[in-house]
This record gives sequence, C-alpha cells and structure tokens, in this order.
Amino acid sequence: MNRRMILYILGTLLLSEAGLMLLPVGVDLYYGEGKFASYLITIAIILVASFIMTRFKPKNKTIHARDGFIVVSLGWIIVSFFGALPFFLTREIPNFIDALFESVSGFTTTGATILNDVEALCHANLFWRSFTHWIGGMGVLVFIMAVLPLSGGGGDLYLMRAESTGPDVGKFVPKSISTARILYGIYLALTLFEIIMLLIGDIPFFDSVTLSFGTAGTGGFGIKNDSIASYSPYVQGVITAFMALFGINFSLYFLLLCGKFKDIFKNEELRTYIIIMLTAIVLISFDVREFFDSGLETLRYAAFQVSSVMTSTGYSTTDFNQWPDFSKGILILVMCIGACAGSTGGGLKVARVLLLIKDARRELKRLIHPRSVNVVTLDGKRVKDEVLRSTNVYFYLYIFILAASMLLVSFDNVDLVSDFTGVLTTLNNIGPGLEAVGPAGNFSVYGWFSKCIFIIDMLFGRLEIFPLILLFSKKPKAKKHI
Repeated sequence: MNRRMILYILGTLLLSEAGLMLLPVGVDLYYGEGKFASYLITIAIILVASFIMTRFKPKNKTIHARDGFIVVSLGWIIVSFFGALPFFLTREIPNFIDALFESVSGFTTTGATILNDVEALCHANLFWRSFTHWIGGMGVLVFIMAVLPLSGGGGDLYLMRAESTGPDVGKFVPKSISTARILYGIYLALTLFEIIMLLIGDIPFFDSVTLSFGTAGTGGFGIKNDSIASYSPYVQGVITAFMALFGINFSLYFLLLCGKFKDIFKNEELRTYIIIMLTAIVLISFDVREFFDSGLETLRYAAFQVSSVMTSTGYSTTDFNQWPDFSKGILILVMCIGACAGSTGGGLKVARVLLLIKDARRELKRLIHPRSVNVVTLDGKRVKDEVLRSTNVYFYLYIFILAASMLLVSFDNVDLVSDFTGVLTTLNNIGPGLEAVGPAGNFSVYGWFSKCIFIIDMLFGRLEIFPLILLFSKKPKAKKHI
C-alpha cells in the first residue's frame, strides 16, 4: 500500500474542495447575507489539513487497485465531513450530525434531508447544498482527474473504477485522464443546456442554476419547501426530460458525438431503461387518473415522479405518499432498479439487473440441461464470469445491508414503512421515501444513531459497497509457495 501517495491524493482533493467553496462565498457577498465568514473559516481549516497531507510529495506515484478503493472511500468521507462545516458554523444546522447528514446526502446525490424549512437557509448554503450534488454526480475524484493526473502506473483507472457506477468500467480513449475530461465535458454541456432551458421558463437565474445542479447530479435538493411543485408546467417538463437524460450511461453520449448511432440503438441497457420508465409512467397514469383534472395533467405528474425516482433524483411535484398502493409499489420497484450504469443515477442499475436476470436464466437452463454450454451476453458480447460473480456478490451484500440497516433504524420506533423506504431510499441515493420520510416529510423524525446508519447507507449506495468494505477489511496475505 502506497500510504504517502494516498495521503497526497486526499490532500489534493481537499485543496480542490477549498477552491470550490469560494463559489458560495461569492454568492453570499452578492446577496449580502453575511455568512461568508463561516465559509472562509472552513476554507482555512481545509487548507491547513491539505498542507499537512501534501507537504511531502511522494516519489513513487504508483497506486494499485486496493489503494484506489481506499482513496475513493476516504476521499468521500473527508470531503463530506469538511463539506458539513459551513452548515454547522452558520448555525443554520446547529447539530453536527444533522449537518453531516445533509452534506453526505448532497455529495452522494441522495437528496434526503433533515430540514423542515429549506427556504430559511441563506443563499450561500442553498447554493453549496445543490452544488455538492453536481460535484458528487460524476464523482469527486473524476472531477479532480479531469484537471490533472493524480497518479502513475495506471492508478487513475483504478480511481475511476472505484468511483464509477455500474458492473464494469472501461475507458473511451487510451488515457484515463482524457476519459475523465470527456465525461466532465459532456456533463458540463448538459448542465449548461438545462440552465438555458430553465431560464427560458422565466425563473430566476439562481433557481435555474441550483435546480440544474440537482438534476445533473440526480440529487434532488430543492430550494423551496414544496420541491418543484410551485414551478410552472414548462419548468417541470424540462426537469423531467433532463432527469431522464442524466440517467443514461454517459458513454452513449460519447458514441453520439462520434456518430456511432447503430451502437447506441443496439444498447440493451438503454432500451430496457426506456421501456421500464415508459411502462411505469403508463401504469401509474392509469392508476392515479382520478387524482387529477385531465389526462395530460395526470401524465405530466406521473412522468415527473417516475423520472425522478428511477434516476434517483428525488425532486417531487406532488405528495405521491397519497397515491394508491399500486402506484407506490411501482415507484419502490423502479427505486431499486435505478438508472443506467455509468450515469449519475443511483439504484442497482439497469445493467446489473439485466445481468442478474440473465445469469438466473442460465442457471435454470443448466438444471434442465446439465451438460449444455450457456453464455451470458450483453449487447451481443459475452459477459466475463468475473463480472457476473461481482454482480452476484454485490446483490448479496446489497440485500444484507438493506436488512441490517432496517433492523438497526427500527429502534427509533417510527413505523415499518418509513424504516424500510428510508433505508431503501438512502441506500439507492433516491431522497424521499414513504410515510414519515415521504415527499412531505423528512428524516428529522429519527435520532442520531439512525441518522448515522442512513449516512453509512448513502455512502454505501454512492460508492457501490465494495470500496467501503475494502477500506475496513484486512489485506489478504500472500500465499507462500514451497
């Protein structure tokens, strides 16, 4: 393990976070609310920590696979920790566990909150809260890699693999840093496009920027207490479309730029993603038709909620907690499935669900024909056995964490539905659940212990379990050959 290099990368990451915090300082100075001192104090603390960690530049810049997982895990933890300080120092979230919950929820693009009155926050905190979504959406380490290489010997690829979502991660181009720049170029372009589209809807510039940050990162922190409900149908429609777009694998946008349209249409995950989303919209529209005045209005509300929940964004235009059980059941189902691998969305990922189904079907065929050779394919290509094995292990760990977390948070005696959907929505980085943690509620009903469990679940969900597991596991000893 290259400890000095790990420390150096973490210090560089903190230095970048300090630089990014200058943006909310500028926002506060513009609105004249006098909260900039809290951010400057936080920046000073971060700079001291960063100086200590980067004081001695390592001669050996090589990091290996395990080092990559450790860097990503520790990186997200420390960035979230320091990111909570402005909320705490401004005293707008006076409890540090609550401030940490909000920060982790922001960076992991979960969008779950403990705040009862979001509109009481100053503009700087509202901006930072939404901006953490945008930073965390594509990945905090990928963000730094887009600016400068962090390691040598292929270490950048290990960092990308540890932080990216989905069952398999590759490179668009030979160099990982070029891939990171392409990713962030596409990410930035889509974000700017959404900002422009929202401005056309005649909403304030601050609203268009913060809402676009929340959409791009599929995070869902709103700047109003009713989330998106008070905005016009046009604004809601734009956000619906962009939530769905940010739930698509970004490699497909790269193929689009390269003019490889046939490869896009052949993508099984994209087709399945679209089919699931459209099917859910149609079924829910039929089920909730009596709740709204017209068919078009029904379709608009159903499309928004399905797009929001499936992509793990978490914005809402209505309290779907009041919808029939059938519709709520569909929303829970698409919560679990999630968006595409390689997107900013959460959940199990459509690609992973496809692999689980195909692998189960292969095993069933083996029961009938034990000697037959069955190969799992995706997009016409054979899926390696190690990818299938990793997918199965991920699913087992996912179920175990879900069950264990639900048992632990039940000590607060809120209610079973809130406990289950609270864990489900934090583990899948969704935001709102049902009952007490529904769109009209929040996580303030839980005590500090349960909030800590939810914080861990959010990190598990965004980092896709393995990095955090490896962080606390012992390095296997090499076998001695005689």
